[in-house]
Amino acid sequence: MGGLWRWRNNPLRRTTDLVEAWVALSALLLILLAAPVMGSVVGTLAQEALQDSVREQHRSRHVVTATVVKEVTRAPLEADPEAASGRSSLSRVVADWTAPDGTVRHGAVLANIRTPHQGDHFAIWTDDHGSLVARPLDSATATTHAVLAGFGAVLITVAAVECARRLIVWQLVRRRYARWDRAWDRAGPDWGRTGTGC
Repeated sequence: MGGLWRWRNNPLRRTTDLVEAWVALSALLLILLAAPVMGSVVGTLAQEALQDSVREQHRSRHVVTATVVKEVTRAPLEADPEAASGRSSLSRVVADWTAPDGTVRHGAVLANIRTPHQGDHFAIWTDDHGSLVARPLDSATATTHAVLAGFGAVLITVAAVECARRLIVWQLVRRRYARWDRAWDRAGPDWGRTGTGC
């Protein structure tokens, strides 16, 4: 804004100076107005899509109780990074479970038991047919992802506006230098000697 006011009636003002000031003001307004709107729109769309996914996953995934048949390996595996307790370890076991459709299933799974023994019970997530699936996304995690998507959209919008502003200013500076070169060429090679070029 100060650039526009300063160049308003200045006799040294070039057209490119005024254009550059208007571009800077436009970029600032776009960053202040368009970026938050873009972030809000993207965040809202992401929230709706993720919450639909949460509802679908909770509808199609079921917790069932599995029973340890035997332990496959004694080495504990890393915990689920999204689990509430990141310190718990998982063990690989062979287990039996009953699928939601009533069929009995058997296979190697990860159990949230430090030292599994035959007959121990633990919870696993399955689909409608009893196949193992990851636990469903919870609503709070979906909201966090939507907020991050909104912030990402804001940052991308700001970066795009700033890149466009810099590109326009770069073009203006190139034109300014080209005009200076043409003015120097018109002045001729003897521009500094007394009595020449008049």
